[in-house]
Amino acid sequence: MEMYTVVPFLPTEEEEPLPGVSDFRGRPVCHANSGGWRSAFFVVAVEVASTFASYGVSANLIMYMTGPLGHSNAAAAAAMNVWSGTGSLMPLLGAFVADSWLGRYRSIILGCTLYVLGYGMITLTSMLPSLPGDNVDFSSRPLSLKVALFYTSLYTLAFAHGANSPCGLAFAADQFDPDHPKECTARGSLFNWWYFSIAIGIAVAIATVSYTQENFGWAIGFGVPCAIMICAFTVFLLGTPTYRLGVPIPGAKSPFVRLARSLAIVLATKRHHQELQEVDEDAKTSEEAQGVLRLLPIWAACLAYGVVFAQIMTLFNKQSRTLDRRVFGAGMELPPAALQTFGPVAILVFVPIYDRVLVPALRSATGNPSGLTLLQRVGTGMAVSLAAMCVAALVEARRLETAREHGLVDDASATVPMSWAWMVPQYVMIGVADVFAVVGMQEFFYDQMPDELRSLGLALFSGVMGIGSFISGALIYLIDGVSSSDGGDSWFADNLNRAHLDYFYWLLAGLSAAELALYLYLARSYVYNHKTLR
Repeated sequence: MEMYTVVPFLPTEEEEPLPGVSDFRGRPVCHANSGGWRSAFFVVAVEVASTFASYGVSANLIMYMTGPLGHSNAAAAAAMNVWSGTGSLMPLLGAFVADSWLGRYRSIILGCTLYVLGYGMITLTSMLPSLPGDNVDFSSRPLSLKVALFYTSLYTLAFAHGANSPCGLAFAADQFDPDHPKECTARGSLFNWWYFSIAIGIAVAIATVSYTQENFGWAIGFGVPCAIMICAFTVFLLGTPTYRLGVPIPGAKSPFVRLARSLAIVLATKRHHQELQEVDEDAKTSEEAQGVLRLLPIWAACLAYGVVFAQIMTLFNKQSRTLDRRVFGAGMELPPAALQTFGPVAILVFVPIYDRVLVPALRSATGNPSGLTLLQRVGTGMAVSLAAMCVAALVEARRLETAREHGLVDDASATVPMSWAWMVPQYVMIGVADVFAVVGMQEFFYDQMPDELRSLGLALFSGVMGIGSFISGALIYLIDGVSSSDGGDSWFADNLNRAHLDYFYWLLAGLSAAELALYLYLARSYVYNHKTLR
């Protein structure tokens, strides 16, 4: 009689249930049946689409505001900066809601729903006929129905951005296990290629949607982003069975409650010069709180970058409209917003160069696996953005000189005989700066935050852009009032040939230089947390 030995089935490493995560039904998942790039691609798709839609609307929005809505240059630029700033700050609220209650998956669903609603509203608004009351003076006359609906749709999109933005990249990164060698390496590449994919959405949106708006009407131009967003939302939902979702811990306090409590402990301890004598959990959260506090000076030192970034879709765009934008002889004229395409194109070209050429070279020189530390990467981007503002000031001075030479100073609608190609260097430099600074800030604030608060980390990055936009709007408002108070021409006069955007760009260059010096001082003493050696 033959004897058989029963060998118990032992799951492989790929089939072992992953701790702390489940599928959408609450069932255990493993490496083999969930997460990784297969799930991240669904998230990337919806984020690329949301970026496409956002830039499709915002890239040329100042032309809609100074055209059909009848706003002045200064009023339109200030209103756009306030809206952009609000949209960039809303992720702080969105991160709080996501990390405390909704979770990242449900927050993305909420954001996509609001996106579809907002883009649908702005499309319908653009179909309404313009009335004399649309050319409003905000201080003395009530808003018309069209203008009121327009701003309602814009701020609906700001709420949508708040719900979606802090969770998209964090949720995609959640699909990779940091304790799994292959997935950990893949997550490291996610941040670079994430921004590469986003740049594709930006480039295609600016090149196609702005052309559609200029040549086929605003209703179609706003309707295209709405349709794209509906399709991407559907794709994201199709990926639901593959996602890894965090499992809530019964009885666990909200990470924000724990953080607030530990912040209070840290501040009280510093005030009374006492030593922390807390239980292990409190000691851990207090350490996390101190880590968050150490991020705030770095965050504040990055704000000048947000101010520079705010100019791309406002004043750069208005400059471009005054130039000779003909291509292929006289057969085609580029929409002003189309020149913004050079920024994301520079990103598309430079990301592979950085990832495949510069990083290996820098790794050999510095011994750092990433080539540069995260803070060195951000600082490099800030230096490039400073140089970009200097170039922008010189180009604008050249444009004004050309207008004077040809007697066009008093002709606001004249095309200055100066090629659009003069604008390309500043757009390219901003794109290269983004590869360093934007990607660096995203990874830095994600990596250095406690695990439960990583959505907040990415919201801090958005806050840099948001506060930067508010600072830009405040500067424009103040300078517009001061420079025109003696009866002279404002730096932001509706006739750009009489304006002085070059002065404003030099001011921003000086602000960037001051904050870069502060940033370098703070970065030298920053100590990275235990999660990274960079």
